[in-house]
Amino acid sequence: MTYIRALGLARALNNSGLQARLVQHTFRPTAFRRGVQIQSLPPSSSQAILNKQRLRRPSSPHFTIYQPQLTWLSSIANRFTGVGLSVLMYGYFLAYLVAPGTFDSAHVLGVISGLPEAVKYSAKVILAAPFAFHTFNGIRHLGWDVGKFLTLKSSYQAGYAVLAATAVSTVALVLL
Repeated sequence: MTYIRALGLARALNNSGLQARLVQHTFRPTAFRRGVQIQSLPPSSSQAILNKQRLRRPSSPHFTIYQPQLTWLSSIANRFTGVGLSVLMYGYFLAYLVAPGTFDSAHVLGVISGLPEAVKYSAKVILAAPFAFHTFNGIRHLGWDVGKFLTLKSSYQAGYAVLAATAVSTVALVLL
């Protein structure tokens, strides 16, 4: 009945002979009605619904529409070389902890000296190239931290310098 009074229709409705209850139900705001039944879900099923919705979303085409650039390729390569070198280092340290007699310097040198020359040089390249790249690219990142090489031109020059220094130092480390 308060809705009818607020609209100023009380006197007109009383004169028309309509029942107030029917009119009140008709003019009730729809914000108070719920057309959807709500139930609480356990966290596992709500996570399943969320995962289904995520599968229907389109994925970002970032790799398919952008041209590869030296800056982001070198950043990705720096991360991969860092992870690879860390895995090798920790793997060797753990192997030395488990079997110190097998992985000491004398045994490692004995195994390496028995390998063919092509395998030795290949192993040196596999170890030296990531080490050199990660070192020189780390120096490049330190330059960025102090505010150097921040323009596009100087960033590319530093990137090409890192690649050149990596090539030269890889050859030098392999020939040691």
